[in-house]
Amino acid sequence: MDIILRQGDSGPEVTTLQERLTRAGFTVIADGQFGPATHAAVIALQDKTGLVIDGIAGPKVQAALLGHETGRLLTQADIERAADQLGVPIAAVHAVKNVESKGTGYLTDGSVVILYERHVMRRRLLKHGYSRDQVRELCNRYPGLINSKPGGYRGYDAEHYRLRNAQSIHSSCALESCSWGLFQIMGFHWEHLDYGSIDEFVTAMQENEGNQLDAFVRFVKADKVLLDALQAQDWAAFARRYNGPGYKKNHYDTRLAEAFTQYEAVA
Repeated sequence: MDIILRQGDSGPEVTTLQERLTRAGFTVIADGQFGPATHAAVIALQDKTGLVIDGIAGPKVQAALLGHETGRLLTQADIERAADQLGVPIAAVHAVKNVESKGTGYLTDGSVVILYERHVMRRRLLKHGYSRDQVRELCNRYPGLINSKPGGYRGYDAEHYRLRNAQSIHSSCALESCSWGLFQIMGFHWEHLDYGSIDEFVTAMQENEGNQLDAFVRFVKADKVLLDALQAQDWAAFARRYNGPGYKKNHYDTRLAEAFTQYEAVA
């Protein structure tokens, strides 16, 4: 599990972070307390490396401190551009990224984060001209890949294994049946989000997290109710539209409101 450290945290992980920050030229006392000085150092590192400036030391900050490639990761410029395109405060984009995104758009092997949806595959095959009898036969042969019910998830890189198997049945349908990247935008949205093809959409998602945020921006702008809710910071309305009627169960609305307030104070 990725370690995420914030102001107020303490312990040996914070000490390690402080030691790495000092070696990178951001001198802080390695006392194991994530206080204002450490928070300021993390922000300075994020600013210097072009990462999203939020003062949170997650896997992307750790990657920068360890000298790993960060060129595909989300940048502060991406956040600011998204806020401008949506007509919302930067804090609103930060809040949505914090609560609604997967945290990272890529797995440790560099492949994009996906979730393969077998019930969507069934619908896409019908959409692409397969008869109900043909789809029923495929459901019986490959219930883990094509099904009327969601499920069969394996997570992480195993989702790519499921995707590859599904592509052997119908490649475009399989790609359309996955959610992609930071914001888990479904592939079948490619057309009404103005991508030229499902392959163009997938290539964009694989290229960098900025493109993944752009897909989210397109998704919101294509839905007036969602856009209006975000522009008004009506978090209950936004969560209801984005997460579905069960949004209160996971407190999406209150978490979004709290995150917005936190980022607004930093801005």
